[in-house]
Order: sequence, then structure tokens, then C-alpha cells
Amino acid sequence: MTVEKRNAFYAQSGGVTAVINASACGVIQTARAHSDRIGTLYAGRNGIIGALTEDLIDTSRESDADIAALRHTPSGAFGSCRYKLKGLDKNRAEYERLIEVFRAHDIGYFFYNGGGDSQDTSNKVAQFSRAQGYPLTAIGIPKTVDNDLPVTDNCPGFGSVAKYVAVSIREAGFDVASMAKTSTKIFVMEVMGRHAGWIAAAGGLAATTPGAAPHLILFPEITFDEGDFLAKVDACVQTHGYCAIVVSEGLRNAQGQFVAEAGTRDAFGHAQLGGVAPVIAQLIKDRLGHKFHWAVADYLQRAARHIASRTDVEQAYALGRAAVEMALAGENAVMPTIVRLADEPYAWEIGKAALSEVANVEQKMPRDFITADGYGITEACRRYLRPLILGEDYPPYVDGLPQYVTLKNLAVPKKLATGFALA
Repeated sequence: MTVEKRNAFYAQSGGVTAVINASACGVIQTARAHSDRIGTLYAGRNGIIGALTEDLIDTSRESDADIAALRHTPSGAFGSCRYKLKGLDKNRAEYERLIEVFRAHDIGYFFYNGGGDSQDTSNKVAQFSRAQGYPLTAIGIPKTVDNDLPVTDNCPGFGSVAKYVAVSIREAGFDVASMAKTSTKIFVMEVMGRHAGWIAAAGGLAATTPGAAPHLILFPEITFDEGDFLAKVDACVQTHGYCAIVVSEGLRNAQGQFVAEAGTRDAFGHAQLGGVAPVIAQLIKDRLGHKFHWAVADYLQRAARHIASRTDVEQAYALGRAAVEMALAGENAVMPTIVRLADEPYAWEIGKAALSEVANVEQKMPRDFITADGYGITEACRRYLRPLILGEDYPPYVDGLPQYVTLKNLAVPKKLATGFALA
């Protein structure tokens, strides 16, 4: 039986990571290996926006060597976006436009690489194309540094951020300890994590000996108690001479408000957080009088491909490859997942989940991963986190700097007469 050959669409969505391009590499290399089933693989310039505006990139114009180099290049090679498709009842025109563009370019495969909101987009596209009778296979590919997708054991992007955070707080801890007698006694490191404290928890991996940094971790899952916290800081300084703290950007007070909310919202409707580290540091200064320094890891933590976890890179690539293989096997409206088989020695395999199980669901830290006092991680948490930061996968270096690839990203000629105005 002859199987119809169709083109494919791939796009990156949401905040980028050190390894999302490794997933792109897995998708593109696997599609090229199945050229009898998949024609041209188009990438959306700036995520789903590229599909809506018919701004497609022809990945076939990229060399095999440059596609292979994506595996060690951070951030989104094709551009990402924070653009959430509204419900059909609110903006049906967006879905109709997607099908119009896909039909014009004979796209039969849709691969969307992102977090919970992105999996929601994939699910909606799958449902609408089915309802319209348009033959489209939609597969989500997991990605988020926040590690908050359900079903999958962990999320590509997280392991490398976890490694960066653990290394950074360990090194900063040595720095502060050496100066604490006459200078800085407090160091506060702010990390990402709006509702889930996985990244903050990863900092706890650095504390492998008594008294080592970080001494305190502030999680979104634990309500911030100012008095109790200050007492812990004071005791730490009295005992160790200094206190190193990791705080999640999503820390909340007793009223449920973000400690550092700026009062604005992003395109997904999420509150913009304005920097909790200086708030915590100044609180300590005002109440306890200690000199402080603070740092916000911000984009540095998610762009640090030079210190990426080998486990993370391998899983990101494997999920991109699996997405294509699942599509060719007839799967639809699913997302490949990581299934943990053992903690030590670490073993895992690829599984799958329905997009409906993943979309818009946040997986927070289990309470038994956080110590009883709310300021550290338990041994169970260590067992979970430790394998995810294992191994080094250094990019090639030239003149002392990592060598990354920048693709040509040549545009595909438009076929539709009309444009599209984004909502």
C-alpha cells in the first residue's frame, strides 16, 4: 500500500531552554530519515505565530552539519513566542487560519515543542482539524525549565537549569564563606519557578556536607513566614558565619500574593514577577542588619548550554525523535514522555500521554520532597533530582568560547493572498 507523502510543521513555544534545539535536531534528523513519508519540514518563525502569519522556514535549505549542530546550541533556533490560542468560542478565526495555511502548504504533521500552554495549543489544533475533516497528525513535544508538566517524569530543559543552579549556589557559597568575617554575610539567589519549586529545589543538591550552601530554600509551595524565616537566617549566621539562600520567583505570602509581583501580565496571562531576591535581601538588612548581595539567574540559567546536563540533552533529542516516530506510527493528539525505570543506576524509556492529560496542568513539588521545616529538600527529592543533572555534554569550543550555530532560516514563499492580524 502506498502511503501519501505529506509535509510537516515544527515550532518552538514559550520560554526557551538550553536543550530545546536538541529536540528540534531530533525532529528534523528523524524526518529526513523518513523522506519517503515526510516531504519538506517547515518551521514556524516565532512559534505558532509563524503558522498564523504564513511565515514558514524551509529547514531543507539547512545543511546536515548545521542541523546536527542544533544539538549543542541553546535557545530557539527558529524563534519562539508567548502566544496562546483562545478557545474556539472566542476566536474561531485563528483555527480556521491554521488549517488554511496547512492546506496551502500540504502540511499533514504538526509538531509543537513547549510547556503546558503549548500542549493545550497542540490539543486544540488536533481537535479542530479532526472536526473539520482535515487530515492532520498533531504531536506535542515537552519542554519547560519549570519541570511542571504532568505524566512525564521530568521535562527537557529542567535538568540543565538544575545543574546550573546547583553549581552556581555551590560556587557562590564558597565565595561568601571566604568573605563573611568582614564583609557580606547574606547571599540571595533568585531562580525561576512561578508556581512550582523544582528549580529552587535543585539548588539543594549543592548542600552535600553539613553547613554547606544553600542553607535555606524558599519554595512557591510553602507560604512565606517572615518571622520564622528571619529567625532561621539569624541562627544560620550565628552558626556558620553567613547564610546562602535560594528563592523561587513565585514565593507567596500568607495572603497568597507573589512577594515580588510587578502588577503586569504576559501574553499567556501570567503575572509578571518583579524580582524577589532584592526584596528578601533588603528585609534581612532592615531587620537583622547584615550586609548582603543578591543575584537573579534569569535568562542565564536557561541559556547555559556550556554546562548542560548530558541526561537532559539525550532526553530532549530522544523526545524529538520519538514525536516523529509516533506520528508515522499513526498516533495523534499525544505527547512522548520520559518514564523513569530506576533511580540508581538511572534508567529511563520513552512513553506517551494524551495531550488532554497534559494541557494546562501544573505538576508542583510533592510535600514529601520538602523538609518538615519548609526550607530544604528531603532524601526522596535528592534521589529524584540527582540523575537529571548527571553527565557533561560540552559544545565545541573555538578561541575559548562555545561555538553555536545560527541557521539561515530562509522563508518559504507565501501561497495565500491574504494576511492575518494577530488577536
